[in-house]
Amino acid sequence: MNPFQAEKHPFNIFFLGAIYASLALFLGLWVFENQAGLVTVFLTALACVPLFYHTMIYEEQKDLKITGEWRILREHSRAFIFFTMLFIGMTTALTVWYVVLPSNLVEKAFSIQMDTINSINNQVSGQFLGTAFQQQLFGQIVLNNIKVMIFSLFFSLLYGSGSIFVLVWNASVISAAFGNFIRTYVSYLLNIMGVSPLSAYFKVVSLSVLRYSLHGIPEVLSYFIAGLAGGILSAAIIRKDFGTKKFEKIMFDFTSLVILAVIVVLISGVIEVYITPVIFQSYHQTILAP
Repeated sequence: MNPFQAEKHPFNIFFLGAIYASLALFLGLWVFENQAGLVTVFLTALACVPLFYHTMIYEEQKDLKITGEWRILREHSRAFIFFTMLFIGMTTALTVWYVVLPSNLVEKAFSIQMDTINSINNQVSGQFLGTAFQQQLFGQIVLNNIKVMIFSLFFSLLYGSGSIFVLVWNASVISAAFGNFIRTYVSYLLNIMGVSPLSAYFKVVSLSVLRYSLHGIPEVLSYFIAGLAGGILSAAIIRKDFGTKKFEKIMFDFTSLVILAVIVVLISGVIEVYITPVIFQSYHQTILAP
């Protein structure tokens, strides 16, 4: 799968991401059982490196051929779409394995991810009460997301395809959050409420998507945009465009992408703090009702 094929058929990348993540998970459990969580992230990222690297080269060439920043951003959007599909494929596969695997394997495969989730939950405790708390939470979330965005940018700049590790890590953490939510609430509906298995899974999966995806997708998109910006700049330096007229055009595109990534981070923060809780709380009781 090369970048041209990926941009032309982005939905195929969904299955590619699912295969990469699934293979990495079982290799991690088989070979490095006690460190499976981190090894899964590493092997998945390693599998994505060729496609990610060649995409950076491909997108950098677009910068040199296309005039007009809006036209360039429109062309870059094709890469954003297939990277998003890659992320969704990895997240979906890991979530499914979290739900269906035995508890002992889940604990080994996602222990480090659950530690991260618990740490985040401990830092952000309480309910969404009062404007002051929402403003404080908004600032905390945005600063944390900007930090991750900067990691994606510099990892791509320094290592070419380095940001893919940050993105796969986020996919694994979100999968653990999805999976834990689904297992917990499905068990509640089956054992306490007496709901049929099909109905229980439908209700809980739809609720989990509502809870995490509304802000999660734009949040991850900002990391992809920042990673693409760093990758394009890295590719330009590798191809020795540094110091030429071409490089000025690359830097302008780089700056535009970074600004766009920051804007998307702010939008995702607004959704996470002010929109998701309202929608989630409104439908929580009705969706989980027997």
